[in-house]
Amino acid sequence: MPTYPDWIVNAVRRNKAELRGTAACGTAAELAARSLHTVCDEARCPNKGKCFSEGEATFLILGDICTRNCGFCAVTKARPLPPDPGEPLRAAELCAKWRLKYVVFTSPTRDDLPDGGAAHFAETNRRIKELSPGIKTEPLIPDFKGDVRALETVLASAPDVLGHNLEMVAGLYAQARTGADYGRSLAVIANAKRLRPATLTKSGIMLGLGETGAELETALGDLVEHGCDLLTLGQYLAPTKTHRPVQKYYTEEEFARWGEKARAAGFRAVLSGPLVRSSYRASALYGEAAARP
Repeated sequence: MPTYPDWIVNAVRRNKAELRGTAACGTAAELAARSLHTVCDEARCPNKGKCFSEGEATFLILGDICTRNCGFCAVTKARPLPPDPGEPLRAAELCAKWRLKYVVFTSPTRDDLPDGGAAHFAETNRRIKELSPGIKTEPLIPDFKGDVRALETVLASAPDVLGHNLEMVAGLYAQARTGADYGRSLAVIANAKRLRPATLTKSGIMLGLGETGAELETALGDLVEHGCDLLTLGQYLAPTKTHRPVQKYYTEEEFARWGEKARAAGFRAVLSGPLVRSSYRASALYGEAAARP
């Protein structure tokens, strides 16, 4: 097993302790009862205990199998099953039962589907808003192979935030993001802002994959230039020994400095820390941006 810095070990231990609590067990049971997946489980998120204990989860729609083979990701790679037509309603019903005010939902990449799963995203968003009037929604989408019509389909369902993760700096794509393209991901953000300016755009970058400071500054500038409003910065943690190894563990102080650099670059709101993930404290990040003129 890898040797983690103390600040990561202690935080993960606290989250695991919360996972054993009654509230967290109840969250897991309700998800299982409705045959709903979460990225919390599939991506082995270190914040799972904390979020489950607070009745929060990021839904993983369109199954739990990805059609790409990125070297950093724990989601299963195999031949996926067809979309479940009842899934959008079940997710919406659970949002209503939990009385959520904000929800994030994402999917594995589904290159096997003609629209990449865009219609399923849109239906999930519509169902959630129908059953929970006033809820804020944040679909975190794949790149849909750059299909603008697929992006339009999702945006037509009126999400409050449209998320798409850049994940890493440009120089690492060839090594660690099989099937993805840096420019195409930036175009997703730019097109979303162009097509629906009122919808906030959001992206996330993992640190510790081997990027240089100059490369990271370039990525921040590229995202702002392409219309990205919200940003998350978090530490990459290799899911297993067979995944891409961690090249550097950033300290909490370094994350704080990069968070300040991102704000200075022009993002409306930034969340930066070792265990920050795309959907972590998403409602608070949205609220911070919405409060700014």
